[in-house]
Amino acid sequence: MNRFQGKSIIVTGAGSGIGRAAARLFAAEGGQVIVADLTEGADETAAMIREAGGTAEAIRIDAGAEPDVERVVALAVERFGGLDVMFANAGISGGLATIFDTSVALLTEVLRVNLIGPFLAVKHAGPRIAEQGGGAVVLTASVAGIRSGAGSPAYSASKAGVINLAQVSAQQLSGSNVRVNALCPGLTETGMTKPTFDYARDAGKTDRVGRLNPLRRGAQAEELARVALFLASNDASYVNGQAIAVDGGLSSSHPVTRQEYGKTAV
Repeated sequence: MNRFQGKSIIVTGAGSGIGRAAARLFAAEGGQVIVADLTEGADETAAMIREAGGTAEAIRIDAGAEPDVERVVALAVERFGGLDVMFANAGISGGLATIFDTSVALLTEVLRVNLIGPFLAVKHAGPRIAEQGGGAVVLTASVAGIRSGAGSPAYSASKAGVINLAQVSAQQLSGSNVRVNALCPGLTETGMTKPTFDYARDAGKTDRVGRLNPLRRGAQAEELARVALFLASNDASYVNGQAIAVDGGLSSSHPVTRQEYGKTAV
């Protein structure tokens, strides 16, 4: 398929995981991709795309810093003549601390990257996409933002904010033909979750990874990337302001081992 032939696309957090998988798929379908990440992984992803015959340019940015977001949007406009798709995927985990062990500094940093970053993406990419006659913004949220049981308090709160941001943004871009949706991954093998998957492999317990969802497995990054591409494409032309869970069915129940106040979860 060539759903993104000639389209100008930005992917943040594209140095690994879902972002890298999406950037490569966008390029494989004809997209001209700005590969943005805080790490050298951006250069590696762009090199992969070019080696496969695609078009990509790498840039190092902090997705939660407004000057950097302005810079990446300007680069897309300058390099590819406009902007059609923004996939605001960059995020951090914030660890596993409880509310009572979470510092204000940690909460602030998680919100800065995970929520302010997508806010800045909508703020600066939305108008440029509208100038092209419309397109899509896809924000990476999480099933942790849907209800309790899939992430730390800081991470969960930030991702709940992203879901609401997608809804509000879709309304405030009314009439622009710019659609905004949130992608809500379940447990997915990425750079963020690599320690979990590596531990399971080393311990011979891969069958236990993702066992709480009905498919009883974790996801691969490309499985999430393909849904992001759907949301960014004209195939989803009437999907707007939604939070799409891609979690093997986990959020249909969110079964968890409950943690009692003052005690460590088992």
